[in-house]
Amino acid sequence: MNSSAPRVLFISYDGMTDPLGQSQVLPYLVGLSKAGYQITLLSTEKKDRYAQHEKTIRNITEGAGIRWEHIFFTRKPPVLAKFYDRYQLRKKALALHKELHFDMTHCRSYVSAEVGLLLKREFGVKFLFDMRGFWVDERVEGGMWNLESPIYRRAYRTYKRKEAEFIAAADGIISLTENGKGEMQTWLSYPGTPITVIPCSADFSVFPLLTPEDRKTARQQLGYDENTLVVSYLGSIGAWYLLDEMLAQFAVIKQLNPGAKMLFVTQEPKAMVLAAARKIAGLEETDFHVLPATRKEVPKLVAASNLNLFFIKQSYSKKASSPTKLGEILAMGLPVICNDGVGDVADIIRQTDGGSVVSTLDAASYEAAARSIPELLQKDGSQLRQKAQEYYDLETAIGRYTNEYKRLLGN
Repeated sequence: MNSSAPRVLFISYDGMTDPLGQSQVLPYLVGLSKAGYQITLLSTEKKDRYAQHEKTIRNITEGAGIRWEHIFFTRKPPVLAKFYDRYQLRKKALALHKELHFDMTHCRSYVSAEVGLLLKREFGVKFLFDMRGFWVDERVEGGMWNLESPIYRRAYRTYKRKEAEFIAAADGIISLTENGKGEMQTWLSYPGTPITVIPCSADFSVFPLLTPEDRKTARQQLGYDENTLVVSYLGSIGAWYLLDEMLAQFAVIKQLNPGAKMLFVTQEPKAMVLAAARKIAGLEETDFHVLPATRKEVPKLVAASNLNLFFIKQSYSKKASSPTKLGEILAMGLPVICNDGVGDVADIIRQTDGGSVVSTLDAASYEAAARSIPELLQKDGSQLRQKAQEYYDLETAIGRYTNEYKRLLGN
């Protein structure tokens, strides 16, 4: 590594031993290191995951010439734990800066940005705010922060003030969506700083185009015959993913396609899905497979499906949300039924001709989406993948990050 190359401290409140760190942080940093930047990575790790995956992450970072430092994530008490984690990150970052004299901090989300802002104010280090969505509003709208509690109410006010400070002080801002960028540009705190849109990318080497042979093999494994309509869902099921509404949509699909099945590829327990399904007329336990999978195993299971379905809660904060799963699904050449009002999802579906967008989650819209399925099944998977690659490809994302680094730091 060239000793005169710009030195960057990347601060993440997500762990590299978490799946998110491995899919949405490390690939970018490896690419930026190859582009000639000296990267020091400071992450926040959960002790159990660190014990299990540390060696894997060390191999990746050392192989790319990235120095990896960490603190351990604090779980309790709520809110106060965040302040303690911020203290740990700040202490570690100051010690690293004393040793390495960084030219820039690249801060992933809000807690990390507090440290980057400190280094800018104290030492003049450039500050790249990688926003990753409207985190404060997500905490409230996702039900994690109940504003009836004085603690959460104070945390909300504190971090909304800090959000304005980050936007005002940043030398560069990264938004996941054009929708989020447009919203930020209306804020009183926004001073006109360049905003670069970089969605959550998909690793197209991990999610290959599915072939008829892949589908045949997956269906044999799961016991589906070749004529069964199989609808898949990929990923976690939590506050943001509308399980009841997705099952209501599937029930309408099943009315029009008797014998249809739904495959959930998720780490969530099967009991969660079945309990929700029992509330909806026409659904049986035998309609569902609920199976966990590692990231590399996902395509082998999803290959059994004809199309993918997901609905996400619509809210203010979701203007800035970029569902990773959409890029991964389109990379595999599968059409999608999804809802609008979430980031740039509806625009992406239109640009890629990738599926059907449900505007209102009601019976009439569910039927319209279900009736679109014959047309969806005629779509060319390779064309879906090609169009999605223009938007979601990892190399495209690395290129956009590199351009922003060049703008702020030079070649």
